[in-house]
Amino acid sequence: MSSNEEVDQERRCFLRRATTAVGGIGLAVGAVPFVSYWLPSTDTEAAGEPIEVDISALKPIEQLTVVWRGKPIWLIRRTQAMLDTLPKLNNLLRDPNSEEDQQPSYAKNIYRSLKPEFFIAVGVCTHLGCIPTYRPDVGGVSADWLGGFYCPCHGSLYDLAGRVFKGVPAPKNLVIPPYTYLSDTLVQIGKDKEGTEIE
Repeated sequence: MSSNEEVDQERRCFLRRATTAVGGIGLAVGAVPFVSYWLPSTDTEAAGEPIEVDISALKPIEQLTVVWRGKPIWLIRRTQAMLDTLPKLNNLLRDPNSEEDQQPSYAKNIYRSLKPEFFIAVGVCTHLGCIPTYRPDVGGVSADWLGGFYCPCHGSLYDLAGRVFKGVPAPKNLVIPPYTYLSDTLVQIGKDKEGTEIE
């Protein structure tokens, strides 16, 4: 074997290593746009932050809708008459005692809320993700309707605490997000009283 062939072998080994290194660097640089595509944008991260909602102007029976994490959040001020309808419906509901994990532990009551007067829920039907309509009008959906939420897409019905009726397509009660009261008129949605956030 001549010395020229030995030099060629060394050169080939060097070129192979250099090519592999440059290719690896090129691959890493080329992958940056693809990896960054999957990372959430600043706007998306901000949209997931807890939000504060002023409920001082919310009148009885009125509904206020805000957006949190791309979903409508309903805030409804219920009257005593509305609250009085809730126990009357228990035998018509699929999960009247909120056994399914659709709410924080502090909202696992007949009102499904921290304060009975204010109902806060994710306004998305648990069937196929449609947006139900708020129907507080007694007799508005049917003769025995006492008020609640009606999903016109597939006919799912919920009472004024977001509990689903039997015999409708929706399988579960409406979701209650974590929230806490910062004052009598200011609600923080997305973080509960223990400071934990929704996943």
